[in-house]
Amino acid sequence: MRIRNLRKLSLLIAMLFLLAGCGKSEDADVPTEQDESEIQIGVSFDSFVIERWLTDRDVFVATAKEAGAQVNVQNANGDVEEQISHIEYFIKQKMDVIVIVATDCNRLSDIIREAKSQGIKVIAYDRLINDADVDLYISFDNRRVGELMAEGLLEGEALHKVIMICGSPTDANVAEVEEGFRRIMEEAQVDIIDTTYADGWRAELAGEYVYENIDKIMKVDGIMCGNDNLATMAVHALAEKQLAGKIQVVGQDGDLEACQRIVEGTQKMTVYKPVQKEAMVAANYAICLAKGDLLEELEHMQNGAYSIPYVLLEPISVDSSNIDDIIIGGGVHLADDVYLNVPQ
Repeated sequence: MRIRNLRKLSLLIAMLFLLAGCGKSEDADVPTEQDESEIQIGVSFDSFVIERWLTDRDVFVATAKEAGAQVNVQNANGDVEEQISHIEYFIKQKMDVIVIVATDCNRLSDIIREAKSQGIKVIAYDRLINDADVDLYISFDNRRVGELMAEGLLEGEALHKVIMICGSPTDANVAEVEEGFRRIMEEAQVDIIDTTYADGWRAELAGEYVYENIDKIMKVDGIMCGNDNLATMAVHALAEKQLAGKIQVVGQDGDLEACQRIVEGTQKMTVYKPVQKEAMVAANYAICLAKGDLLEELEHMQNGAYSIPYVLLEPISVDSSNIDDIIIGGGVHLADDVYLNVPQ
């Protein structure tokens, strides 16, 4: 889906959102139409190594600009100290809202406390920031992501043993995905013979694991990869051992290469998360927070000593049976690109 179309969709979502999602605080100094352009939003991304973050960035910026906000985007390149410096810069610039895709979910609570002390609203985007009094946490249901991965491996297969190649241990979502996956595997009495983690979401570590643990790989029926980027490197390594398509692989994010592998038969499924929706909703909530509106009717969760409002969106399982409807029909990727390597 192209950005010009997303802008039209964002306007519709914004209208519906503002009618149902937030209400004005009686004590708030709500900006008028004349000064809405003064809203300043700072966004700090972990990195752009993972394909989806570029889409999140573009859709968030387009949606916020449609609402009259100015957006300053920074890229931490996977360095938590760099991300902290970005947030310090946003504080000095007196941003109205800071949106953070956390590089390390355990090391940002102090700088967020400083931002809040300056009256700046903070949104934890996609990744929960532990023990931090954020004004909103928005993500997908990560336990459900893990469950869908497990259910995908079990679908139509005799599954006895699997390996987990999880994402970065500093990403709070990783533990939730792992929890959901393990629960389904336990219920199905499938043995998880090994679990490893890719520090910093470095995809090459998945390939290295396959090369260095080929004896274990030969014993399993499936491999759960923390995202499609890890799955790419794992499948490349399996292909060199002539095992691609023989050992089932699952991932998440709906990356183009993963979708190509699904139709080719070397990846069983991916969990697609409609990140356009997540970015649009987050941008509209950021506008609400900047205007001093209350986030009404949101559920709260405990985050250390804090009770914080949160929004969890539903992920979607995608395999060869529904990829045309979900991915191609939904405008995520073009049919010619998905079926690029499949003979007509």
